[in-house]
Amino acid sequence: MSTESPTDAPQPPLPGEVAETLEASETPEASQTPAAPKAPETDPDTHRFECRSCGYVYDPSEGVRKLGIPPETPFSALDPVGFRCPVCRSRVGAFKDIGPRNKPSGFEENLDFGLGVNRLTPGQKNVLIFGGFALAIAFFLSLYSLR
Repeated sequence: MSTESPTDAPQPPLPGEVAETLEASETPEASQTPAAPKAPETDPDTHRFECRSCGYVYDPSEGVRKLGIPPETPFSALDPVGFRCPVCRSRVGAFKDIGPRNKPSGFEENLDFGLGVNRLTPGQKNVLIFGGFALAIAFFLSLYSLR
């Protein structure tokens, strides 16, 4: 007869423990593989920059056709002396980093409030707002079909 209690029996690892076990068992050769490219959220070359004077937003995925700057040109690659804001002619120093295009807007400490709506990107918020308006108008117009 065994004197082991049910708690002394080996337990299967939890999912997080499996990942830790795999990371700990990696060989040095596996850790020397080249690093994966940076995620767009952390790559400063994909960040948008806003002019603090007029509110113009430089988006590297669009470039500035008016100034002959091709798309996919990061803000850091622009000439700090020659580049001026296409709207108000401010210098590069007037621009501030506002993050990547798909970043939720608002302060970081406020993103956890608002039933998850604060984590939406500006485009998703527009779809939610104007979709709600369209639904309300459609509902209002459907009232005319009642007798």
